[in-house]
Amino acid sequence: MDILQKPCGAYMTNCYIVKIDGKELIIDPGIDATSWVKQNVKNPLAILNTHGHFDHVWSNQELKEFYDIPIYTPKDDIFMLESDPFSQGTPSSQADFIVKGDELFDIQGIKVQYYFFPGHTPGCSCVLIENSLFSGDFIFKNSIGRVDFPFSSPEDMKKSIDKFLDFKEDFDIYPGHGEKTTVFEEQQTLPAWKNYI
Repeated sequence: MDILQKPCGAYMTNCYIVKIDGKELIIDPGIDATSWVKQNVKNPLAILNTHGHFDHVWSNQELKEFYDIPIYTPKDDIFMLESDPFSQGTPSSQADFIVKGDELFDIQGIKVQYYFFPGHTPGCSCVLIENSLFSGDFIFKNSIGRVDFPFSSPEDMKKSIDKFLDFKEDFDIYPGHGEKTTVFEEQQTLPAWKNYI
């Protein structure tokens, strides 16, 4: 498995391309992601959203239509794709597969496990592919996603941190912003973040 990463737009939102056996999955195509994606994929299978914030889904529809591929989005963030609640002028997009909590998908032989970690957004989730966890804005290196935005929930974030602290296996974490980290590394600082919220 190969992973390509590109910080896109003013918020430097990480768009990822996961390459496995000549096929690709596109994760969180944000602002100005389209041209980079087109330069680096040949056989894309799907677009995977970790959550619905505009800087992670901006190029959803453009890539969906260009490649005729489906979009997977957590159920509780679907409204953000359709209604532009932050009034950013986000292009509307339509999810083809609605992810309901922790759910496993088989996308043409590639296992894609969604883990539900609400707090930053109602549907905030991580995506596990092989031993790599794409954490969106739930967890960053030595930090967590903000919970002071509209539709955020500090209480949900605390519960999500508890759930994440129960992970017994170490994975590489590829966050929505910044550099990569690991599950075990972030488990060391998460109790302090939980107390801070």
